[in-house]
Amino acid sequence: MDPETTFSALRTFCAERLGTPLAARLVRLARPGFELTEAGPGEGAGHSRFGGRAMLEPGTPWPDCEGVPLSLLAVLDTDALAPWLGDLLPAGTGLLNFFSLDSESERCDPAALELSLKLDLMDPRLGAVVPARSAHAVETDAPARSSVFEPVAWAASPGFAFPDTFDPAWDTVDLGSVVDDMPVYDITDLLPGWSDQPYALHADNMAFGWPLFPTGSSPTLPDGEDSSQYQHLLQLSGQDEWWIGGDGGWMHWSIPSDALCGGDFSRAIPAPDIW
Repeated sequence: MDPETTFSALRTFCAERLGTPLAARLVRLARPGFELTEAGPGEGAGHSRFGGRAMLEPGTPWPDCEGVPLSLLAVLDTDALAPWLGDLLPAGTGLLNFFSLDSESERCDPAALELSLKLDLMDPRLGAVVPARSAHAVETDAPARSSVFEPVAWAASPGFAFPDTFDPAWDTVDLGSVVDDMPVYDITDLLPGWSDQPYALHADNMAFGWPLFPTGSSPTLPDGEDSSQYQHLLQLSGQDEWWIGGDGGWMHWSIPSDALCGGDFSRAIPAPDIW
């Protein structure tokens, strides 16, 4: 279905369970996004993929942290995703390259590991998002000391997501007596049958939407900023070749909504979830 028709179905689904007034408040939290899975022949979402070489415009500097180059983890082709996202992205956003300091994989450079032990896990310099106009982007070789992972093309299945259980974004909507007996906000408790809906997003790897936090934590943002003022860009679970440590670390990248509106991806930050 197209996004307008699907969002209408979402409103109807919520209203049938919560009533129209409460459903109208709840659906304001729903955000469009995509489940990312390994693509079969002809299923790829443009250049979207895990790993491989960066897609950068000539002359774009490779991001680093204190002189140690970051590693490319993913590329999102927003030209292929934009029709589902409405006016969320500035026109011509093109390709988004997601970088992180690789200090955990078997390919990591010793200098990256040493640097990671010095810096806080939430240091914004440990990740970067670099855009590139599609018509000008070229595959770019990584510099020495940057890990390169085997590429996995992504298919992108569209849908809508709600905030994770402990996300403070729930505090921005009044759910009234519906949640009086609920210790936390769990969308599957609020909306029985939600996970069975074809447009319900709850994926290990996801573009846009809202982030999931398998550790049971919530977004950690600079100076305690409100997560509802940030737009989630990418959620990446551990891969066969890459992880961020712990028993189940996931990586997220988010950006202030005003920065996204202006196309300023230099303000995007990594928000790891790890235990």
